[in-house]
Amino acid sequence: MSFPFSSPGGTAVSVSAGLQSERAEAARFDLVGIGECMVEFHSTAPLAEATQFRKGYGGDVLNALVAAARQGCRTAFVTRVGDDPFGAGLLSAWRDEGIDTSQAPLVPGENGVYFISVDAQGERSFTYRRAGSAASCMTAEVDAGLIASSRCLLLSGITQAISPGARAATLSAARIAREHGVTVAYDPNFRPNLWSSIDAAREACAELLPYVDILLPSLPADADILPGPVHTLAAHVVVKLGEEGCHVWQGGERSIVPAVPATVIDTTGAGDCWNGTYLAVLLRGEPAAQAASLANTAAAAKLAHRGAIPPGSAA
Repeated sequence: MSFPFSSPGGTAVSVSAGLQSERAEAARFDLVGIGECMVEFHSTAPLAEATQFRKGYGGDVLNALVAAARQGCRTAFVTRVGDDPFGAGLLSAWRDEGIDTSQAPLVPGENGVYFISVDAQGERSFTYRRAGSAASCMTAEVDAGLIASSRCLLLSGITQAISPGARAATLSAARIAREHGVTVAYDPNFRPNLWSSIDAAREACAELLPYVDILLPSLPADADILPGPVHTLAAHVVVKLGEEGCHVWQGGERSIVPAVPATVIDTTGAGDCWNGTYLAVLLRGEPAAQAASLANTAAAAKLAHRGAIPPGSAA
């Protein structure tokens, strides 16, 4: 298998499986992600009526790292963690999953919190308390050594959206990855409520795309911010289509991978679980269609559980 790399000019080149194998042997991590994680409180009742909540945690990049770690990936999370009463527990939970937290320092401040309720169809209602969170205080000063020591970097439009500093960190990390030959994977994960305008979201997406090797959008959610036909935007593109499965474009060819039947209890984090599983399976050398099939299975298993992080046996 080869891993595609697209240059800032948009021209795709390819790294041979042999060179990728050499990089895997030398790398400290398989997958590094930059993002935020919030404390999660979820309820089975509408928020206005709920009297009981279950505590967990969630964040799109962190959710993907958990899924990847459960597939045997060596993972690391780049973020900031507030030293409020939740902080130490968050770090402990991530470490228990096997995620390196050396670049997730405990700093003065609060962690973001979100509340979630789920309707009978598994669709979610959220309310967030994240403004000024510790994670949103990230800056462009990203540890280049950590990124250079990895095989793949996972970035997200949500990270770009939470603050100008986090957006700068995302772009800085992508540039470092390109300089050191690290594959960049990107999920635009467009959330309109996080952006001041759709134009701002489009600009953030456009500034990152020249560095992206593996693009992981969901449609139709991300269609409004992508600057052209999705399969032309990177050398390796996977479009997640929910119940319709996914389409994989690689080397100019498309593979259609059907979805797996699922019992839908809660859709939170299913796409993130998909991303982490897909990248982990790719990184261990499986073909893209096989990786997509396994990712569909993992995402379907996640749908049967409440909260962003499923039990360990579900990923």
